[in-house]
Amino acid sequence: MLHSRIEGEGKPLLIIHGFLGMSDNWKSLGFLYATEEFQTHMLDMRNHGKSFQSEDFSYEIMAQDVLDYCLENQLEKVSIIGHSMGGKVAMLFATTHPERVEKLIVADIGPKYYAPHHQEILAGLNAVDFSTKPSRIEVEESLQPYIQDFGTRQFLLKNLFWIEPGQLSFRFNLKVFNSTIEVIGTALPEGAVFNKPTLFVRGGNSNYILDTDLPEIKKHFPNFELVTIPDVGHWLHAENPKLFFEETARFLRQA
Repeated sequence: MLHSRIEGEGKPLLIIHGFLGMSDNWKSLGFLYATEEFQTHMLDMRNHGKSFQSEDFSYEIMAQDVLDYCLENQLEKVSIIGHSMGGKVAMLFATTHPERVEKLIVADIGPKYYAPHHQEILAGLNAVDFSTKPSRIEVEESLQPYIQDFGTRQFLLKNLFWIEPGQLSFRFNLKVFNSTIEVIGTALPEGAVFNKPTLFVRGGNSNYILDTDLPEIKKHFPNFELVTIPDVGHWLHAENPKLFFEETARFLRQA
């Protein structure tokens, strides 16, 4: 079963991180949702964080993992927040199991197909030679030629952990991601529809959800609203957590 971090008591709220992320990225926001009387379940998806690793990696399989998690934890009806890859998982789960989802929040991703665009990040991650037992600083130095953005490097470095004294590694399953990277951009299936309240939140500086994408979103999610958080990019929940929380909590509170 998926590893999770659980905060609070109340209505179940699942949070699904993005590609190369993990539940720890959401712990501050998770605590805030818990103060709103949600039992917040921050999940580590397969091949990420502290969850199991597997050669099988697709949105269908990850949506099944979420269902298995709900069954194991006796969560009959949930609200879901999903960011990027996690948003794709959340969209597929909601359209496949609408009876189990009360409200859906999708952060900076649409239902459309996205061409592979993580090549530089993967090249940087593959450039790290853990056989030399590098320090955290040396790992960052290996990443820097490929990943100039400081925030992105710090996000990736959160995945470092000590396998044993003196030996670092990444928590995510880089080997599988190298061979399945095209999976991340997969479109939501044609005909997939979720009619319940849905909130799409996009970053004002991000190009993941364009105005031209709105008709496609409405086709899949007829009861959707869109909020744009200004002056933030794709990691909108990390760049402006206060406004992200205010907008999403407002939506979750609505009758």
